[in-house]
Amino acid sequence: MINKRLLIKNLLAQSDENSFYDKKQKISLNSKEGKAKFLKHVCALSNSNPENNSFLVIGIEDETNKIVGVDFFDDSKIQNLINSYFQNPPKIIYENVAFPKLPKYKVVGLVTIFPNNEVTSLKKSIWKYVKGLVFYRRGSNSMSTLGKYVLKSTNKNIVASIEKNASNNIQLTLDGVFQFFNKHSKEYNPKYKVFNEQFVLCWAGKRKKVGDKLFYSRVDIELINEQVRLFYSALDEVKIQINKRTFIITEYIFLQLKDIFDYYPLEKKVINFKENGKLDIVSELLFNPPQFDKVELLHLFNSCNTLLSKLKKKLSLSKIEQIELKDLPTNYLLCVLNDIPNAYKKLNELGPYLREMKDKSAYIKYKEAQRVLRKIKYQ
Repeated sequence: MINKRLLIKNLLAQSDENSFYDKKQKISLNSKEGKAKFLKHVCALSNSNPENNSFLVIGIEDETNKIVGVDFFDDSKIQNLINSYFQNPPKIIYENVAFPKLPKYKVVGLVTIFPNNEVTSLKKSIWKYVKGLVFYRRGSNSMSTLGKYVLKSTNKNIVASIEKNASNNIQLTLDGVFQFFNKHSKEYNPKYKVFNEQFVLCWAGKRKKVGDKLFYSRVDIELINEQVRLFYSALDEVKIQINKRTFIITEYIFLQLKDIFDYYPLEKKVINFKENGKLDIVSELLFNPPQFDKVELLHLFNSCNTLLSKLKKKLSLSKIEQIELKDLPTNYLLCVLNDIPNAYKKLNELGPYLREMKDKSAYIKYKEAQRVLRKIKYQ
């Protein structure tokens, strides 16, 4: 079993990016340009490594190699993006790798591109990249051609050596458990569980009793053997179920319009530990957006816009408006879910203003609103 944190350290120890790995401070999949650049990197690494894994490490400053981290990313549809744009698409996985010195909500993204042994090319145009384009690596640079490309395998031995040196051991596992427990205070009830005598899973979450229902907030789950964060949610309503071979997480969203409110199930994620030393993660979207009175929603939308306008003009907010600000992203989310015109545009406009504030609670809710919308494909 490969310790992904150690693998990243071994990759960064290379003199520079090369034909089997690349590093980026961040990627963006919210625009055509961002998607196109991500596809270019995956295509180039795949074509330059037909017989071995290749890697894209995200959350690293380019010039200094400093580990700065990125937000937890849990879009399980990323393989669909690869499949829809590539001829001979490689299999890829995106993993969130925990590093002790990063803030709790930050990770390093690790994209692993598995060997394909076929030439990967664009099967349709995107951004400025035309159909049929083939990307490949020449040293640390990604090149392109519309002509015939011949696969060359030159990195198999060095990548095998790097992966071997990143193998997990008992010390790394124990250190990982202690680091997890030290990172979470007692109020988050850090725990560990061993599945099938092979997998060590640590998890933490603050208990929250609502009536006869038990939820957890700020849930954090790590597979210690690989130092991979399997789940992180800033939402306050998460249910946990554990049995002999599975760990089940169900996320809920609290939505309210005046005196009408409820906890709405968003997504169920089942982590299944197998006897053959492997695991799989299956996600099921459960969300059925609640429909509220359109007149009330339009009043809410107008109130949100008034508050957003004051932020844009840098006007001071009253105490009541400061309280309302914390719910502004969720209120815009409610409007988007009910098809209020321009609600999604206004939500996007809100983000930069919340990001600059000292109190990050509203910005965290903004990121969660965007994550919910990404999951249910409103983008």
